[in-house]
Amino acid sequence: MDASPQEFLITVLKRRIADARHIVVGALSPIPGSAALLARHESGGRIRVTIVGSARHTSFTDGGRELFDCAAQGRIDVFFLGGGQIDGAANVNMTGTGPYPTSTVRFPGAFGSAYLYYLVPRVYLFREEHSPRTLVAKVDFVTAPGSSPANVYRQGGAVGLLTNRCYMGFDRARRRFTLESVHPGHTIEDVAQATGFGFDRAEPVMTTPAPTMAELAALRGPLREAIGETYPRFAAAALRAA
Repeated sequence: MDASPQEFLITVLKRRIADARHIVVGALSPIPGSAALLARHESGGRIRVTIVGSARHTSFTDGGRELFDCAAQGRIDVFFLGGGQIDGAANVNMTGTGPYPTSTVRFPGAFGSAYLYYLVPRVYLFREEHSPRTLVAKVDFVTAPGSSPANVYRQGGAVGLLTNRCYMGFDRARRRFTLESVHPGHTIEDVAQATGFGFDRAEPVMTTPAPTMAELAALRGPLREAIGETYPRFAAAALRAA
């Protein structure tokens, strides 16, 4: 069973979060959202999944306020962040490019991303496009900082970065990414050429495993409707017919 590029990334993320207790996903994050639903499916419902904006996949009744309270109480352990730019220190730009406030390009904005970045222990950075345009030496604007001064209390932060080319782990103490696996069809060299910041390399750098038949069958079968409830266009376009 050949996987679509989106199905491939869903399963890569799912394997990283399969031990979670409560996963929260933003409203415009179909790949992380699908990964969370697949993890919940495989756990037999043990994992709690909250998708912002979903009518079915949430237990919140008070919108963002309840989400932020839940994070402050330590009751969310996995979250995802993307952005127009991500740099080698795991800083995320969701504001725009060019000098602020006269940015030449404006991004959708942050909602509570900076707040959640400080509080959620495991934040996975996600960007489908892996290019020097998106993975930069230094973001034009720090919407959500990847690290904090030593005297600032912070329990949350990045643990890794997934793109359409590879997966990189993030060392918070060193504030640096390490290339851990490269997706089939890509090489360490083309990852380096497409990345605007320096990174370390694991020994060895692995090839990212492809989805299993069971994972694809779940996505295309019992999960297709669940994913489609929140992301209907994505489900129709990215999940191949069973």
